[in-house]
Amino acid sequence: MTRPVSAQPPFWLPLLAGLPIGLCLVVMALPALGHGHATAYRTLYLLAFLAWLPPLVALQRGLWRRRLPIPLIGGALLLATYAMSVFNNLLGDLMGQIAGWSRPADFRVADLFNGLESCWLALIAFCAMHAVITYYVELKHEKQQREQAHLLARDAELRALRYQLHPHFLFNTLNAISTLVAEDRGRDARRMISQLAEFLRATLADDRHHEVSVAEEIALTEAYLEIEKARLGERLQVVWRIDAELLHAALPYLLLQPLVENAIRHGIAPRANAGQLEIRIARRDDRLLLQLDNDTGATASDAPARADAVGQRNVAERLARLYPGDHHFHAGPRTDGDGYRVTLDLPFRVAADRHAIAREAA
Repeated sequence: MTRPVSAQPPFWLPLLAGLPIGLCLVVMALPALGHGHATAYRTLYLLAFLAWLPPLVALQRGLWRRRLPIPLIGGALLLATYAMSVFNNLLGDLMGQIAGWSRPADFRVADLFNGLESCWLALIAFCAMHAVITYYVELKHEKQQREQAHLLARDAELRALRYQLHPHFLFNTLNAISTLVAEDRGRDARRMISQLAEFLRATLADDRHHEVSVAEEIALTEAYLEIEKARLGERLQVVWRIDAELLHAALPYLLLQPLVENAIRHGIAPRANAGQLEIRIARRDDRLLLQLDNDTGATASDAPARADAVGQRNVAERLARLYPGDHHFHAGPRTDGDGYRVTLDLPFRVAADRHAIAREAA
């Protein structure tokens, strides 16, 4: 069984975690203080324990990095800590000889390999604590990686959905330009091509975030409406009803354009006379409310086909990814039977300053 290593704690962190174990050694030594040379020996073992911590951390980190099986790592650490404990006993015996302290009458060399419980267990406890800290850091790192992967996948899905709008929009616009040319309306066709170039420059040249301010979204929508006005002229009447304090609120990028496109294509364009598109944006507590109303000559039988429009499906899918479980989207004929209505209920928040973000990134 191997264990993939993704991250390790900073070198100093397990050293700090070893200090409580050293404190425990001091507490355990208190009853023996004042009895013979116990104070000197206990002090030596405490200092030896603290001195072993840095090389023990280095050894354990090295074994972790090699991604060895856990039983092998445990065995290696047991042997290493046992050797350190034996060395502590040798050091204590050497200190006694230098100080001229006599050995017990029944002393044997084998005794240096016994009585290791306090030193050995303290080092083993430190290794166990180091392992717990390392696993915690690894789990936290893996969680961050999963979250980052989820965010990247979500970002890719949102971008794919955004790019899905462009071919759909281009097909409709080019088809409209073709119709203008066929009707010998060259001036309107040229104006529409010019407005199309401006709109594409605004939407394709700037790699925006998935949310923009209401003011930015209005500007993009106005650029699109200029394209439609080149085709429909006075038949298209647009009314904006937006509270000024909401211009800095956050909206999904290119949210209005596909909804406005559907409203014009399915509702206003088929009419022989003028039709009105009304766009409302308001706030209620911590919610941002949007409502699009348009005149339409569509009958009830047209509603199912309208509900399956590419733009509306795209918007619904993007909202589900941006605000899972925290939004409402509805589209359908108005209750008065004379028009079509789209309503959205989104969480209110202030849009990030894209220019400030760009300056910080630079």
